Amino acid sequence: MRITLLLLIICCYSCNNERTLLLPEIENAEVTEVLDMSPAYIFYDETQPDSTLLNRKNLIITTNWLVNVDKRLTLRQAIPKIILMQEKKRNSELHKNEDAKNYFTCNDTKIENLGFLEFTDVSYIHESSSNFDKKSSSIKLQKAIIIEVNSLNEIKLFTDSSDNPQSKTTNSIELIVDLQNIFQTGNSMITPIILNFNKNISFQDYISIKSELIKLKSEQFKIENNEFIY
Repeated sequence: MRITLLLLIICCYSCNNERTLLLPEIENAEVTEVLDMSPAYIFYDETQPDSTLLNRKNLIITTNWLVNVDKRLTLRQAIPKIILMQEKKRNSELHKNEDAKNYFTCNDTKIENLGFLEFTDVSYIHESSSNFDKKSSSIKLQKAIIIEVNSLNEIKLFTDSSDNPQSKTTNSIELIVDLQNIFQTGNSMITPIILNFNKNISFQDYISIKSELIKLKSEQFKIENNEFIY
């Protein structure tokens, strides 16, 4: 009933305003049910200056947020709207619910139903991690694995470790295998992973990479909450 209702809400909203929202597709989402939620929509709209239309009037601070982003949008278009919503919840002083989470809504093609990808603690930074590191001590590239995503077919992996530097260009299909190979040749400590995304990739490609990284074993790595959009 929950899934059917949400789909109905999306369809009605789109039809009444002559808009459609195409959800990004994933397989085997870890989260397939979210209760006590309120939705927001980021439409692809060519009539707007940035081709983006945000509707967040139904968001309730104390609930879990389901953010529905059109997969055709680029990160350059979608991320500013996502940051706007994050700041609304993070800066709220009244009726705050520390247990409320944020999720991207996706179409899980494996189960032919909705799946959800959490991004509650993600912070988006509009520059590359290498430039950010020069100005801040909060993230250290030493011993970390840096991932730079220019497209699904051009993903660069490298480490900034003086004792065992490595670099490789891979793709979304081989990403997990290549990361596991780097882990195997490294030390036994948890390895931080720092994500960098080209601002011109589609939101669909962004979700594809994020859903792939979930497949990695958590005891081997820690994906940093700061994500860099360059």
